[in-house]
Amino acid sequence: MRKSALTAPLLALCIAGVLAFLPAANVVGAAQADPLPSWNDTQAKAAIIAFVDSTTTPSLDTYVTPGDRIAVFDNDGTLWAEQPVYFQFLFAIDTARKNAAADPAWASTPALKAAAAGDIKAVLAGGEAALVEVVSATHSGMTVEDFTAQAAEWIATAKHPTTGRAYSDMVYQPMLELLSYLRDNDYQTWIVSGGGVDFMRAFAQPVYGIPPQQVIGSLGKADFQMVDGKPQVMKDPGIAFIDDKGGKPVGIERNIGKRPIFVGGNSDGDLAMLQWSTAGKGPRFGMIVHHTDATREWAYDRDSHIGQLSAALDEAPAAGWLVVDMAKDWATVFSADKK
Repeated sequence: MRKSALTAPLLALCIAGVLAFLPAANVVGAAQADPLPSWNDTQAKAAIIAFVDSTTTPSLDTYVTPGDRIAVFDNDGTLWAEQPVYFQFLFAIDTARKNAAADPAWASTPALKAAAAGDIKAVLAGGEAALVEVVSATHSGMTVEDFTAQAAEWIATAKHPTTGRAYSDMVYQPMLELLSYLRDNDYQTWIVSGGGVDFMRAFAQPVYGIPPQQVIGSLGKADFQMVDGKPQVMKDPGIAFIDDKGGKPVGIERNIGKRPIFVGGNSDGDLAMLQWSTAGKGPRFGMIVHHTDATREWAYDRDSHIGQLSAALDEAPAAGWLVVDMAKDWATVFSADKK
């Protein structure tokens, strides 16, 4: 949080002190206007509210003009779940099954055969080369519009392999509230994720309220073609840019052109984005979602094969980043639990 690491708790105490002297009716009104109702009343919630107040109150020297109120968030493990594997990979597996059913010759390599059989362990055992092969084969050979439509249909109909829930129901309710709270205070909210940009754009607006032009992600290769007399952008095999680790600050610089003042992540893949964003001048807020709730979600960090959180967790105290304890700080986890 940089500067806010010191100011946020103090501001929170001041706000609480003022509320103590307000008439009872006003206190009730404040409670009803709680912008983060799925967050428990812990220091995490107080720090977020204090930071937003400090950057949106014109009389304070920490005030930030609306044009510079930029907040960026990782997607997998930060805005929605990511276990047992990234959801986009599950989409690729389901697409491989569909492709192989339509044309058995499509599964022409060991990696594609494993994917078509739904053998996730076998694909993962093939390492990065197998993963890239499966993603390339299931994410290319079509227009961007056709791919987006396929991804949107999958999000609307597919079910998670262990919870049985729709993937859009496995979005974190506290994070949806945080996104809305920031936008209500004239913050721009962006996704900056290692996931494929076209995949995330298929659902970012209806699920998160984030328009497609404010989604930054990994890029597959593409080219322009005339298809049946119509101009199209075609998705080609191969990867053009990976928006992970050191790629995240690069993606932000290329697409936004300035450092965000609020950044949220959950893994070491977000470390560079946290470091770079919070190293800027003025108020800064870094936040890490720590998966500590084995009952309502999953508990994992340093030894996880997905969303490993180790170096960023070690650096957080000295950097002043807020570490959100999911079990302690969240009253509700999934959006489906709020319905």
